[in-house]
Amino acid sequence: MLHANKLFVVLLLTGLLTACKKEVDPVIVIPPSSGSQVELSGLAGSETGANAANAVWVDLSADKPTSVARAAWDLGFYSGGDFRVIINNTTAAAAKVLGKNDLAQVGTADTVGVTLAFSQAAPSAAEFGLIDDVSGDLSKTLIPAVSSTEADNKVIILNRGIGGGVAARAWKKLRILRAGSGYTLQYANITDAAYKTVSISKDAAYNFRFVSLDEGAVVNVEPRKDSWDLVWTYSMYKTAFGAGDVPYAFSDLVFINKLAGVQAAEVLTSTVSYDSFAWTNLTGLSFSSDRDVIGSKWRATTGTVGVKTDRFYVLKDAAGNVYKLKFLSFTSQDGGTRGKPVIRYELVKK
Repeated sequence: MLHANKLFVVLLLTGLLTACKKEVDPVIVIPPSSGSQVELSGLAGSETGANAANAVWVDLSADKPTSVARAAWDLGFYSGGDFRVIINNTTAAAAKVLGKNDLAQVGTADTVGVTLAFSQAAPSAAEFGLIDDVSGDLSKTLIPAVSSTEADNKVIILNRGIGGGVAARAWKKLRILRAGSGYTLQYANITDAAYKTVSISKDAAYNFRFVSLDEGAVVNVEPRKDSWDLVWTYSMYKTAFGAGDVPYAFSDLVFINKLAGVQAAEVLTSTVSYDSFAWTNLTGLSFSSDRDVIGSKWRATTGTVGVKTDRFYVLKDAAGNVYKLKFLSFTSQDGGTRGKPVIRYELVKK
């Protein structure tokens, strides 16, 4: 009888353990948002809307906007296979690569005659040579790919930018080296002989890891690459002037997350209305992975000022979700507030 009781206890415990194990197995899958209407908080304080201090990233499938000060970072270190570093186009930062590879040998004499600023009144195409490629092509960053040969990595002079009302800050000198699979940043004020260092590890969950020279550390800026689809911001971009395009800084630019596989297409309402657009309308639609497929084409600041009501956009995220999106307002002329654009989006269902 004793052995039977023991057997009963063993079987009972085994059953309980098996039942407990089954309770933790299920994985809860959160479906993508069916859509929403969202105001993007570009204003950080009392600044004008055209100089909105924040950039706002938006994750459509999670109904999540994320506002971060444009001036919160200075350099972005690519987490992909290449070793690329971007400067901050959203503050109109500008830089020059020197021929020297020793920070201690760089001083004020190296800044004589160097202009790291942009003219809004008389812009020149030559000023494209002071910034990263405005289309986001990482093969065309101003800072060359960081070489595994240390001597090849030259000193860079950086003007951190005053675009969109950012306060002027002292120029910096910096040098970037590889450190295993990551980076080492060396930086100092122009007149300093000694320099500080920051170590940056690549993180495959992000497009870039960002560094603030004020903080002297890695800081959180862009959300995880699978957690945003588009960003609204002030930035260096381009405009037609004279014989062709020139670099020009302005607000209300919208860029898609091309590095994470987001694509978008513009749809004119003369073809199909926003409300009527359905899954069947995707046939023949030409999606683009260009970062600036939306750009500034969604609004007008001259003539009939306001959101352009003759168009909307269709975005396909990295998970395959498809959203139709339109801008509702962005300025007082269309019933909105400059610096706080309002968007509406809906999941396009099969």
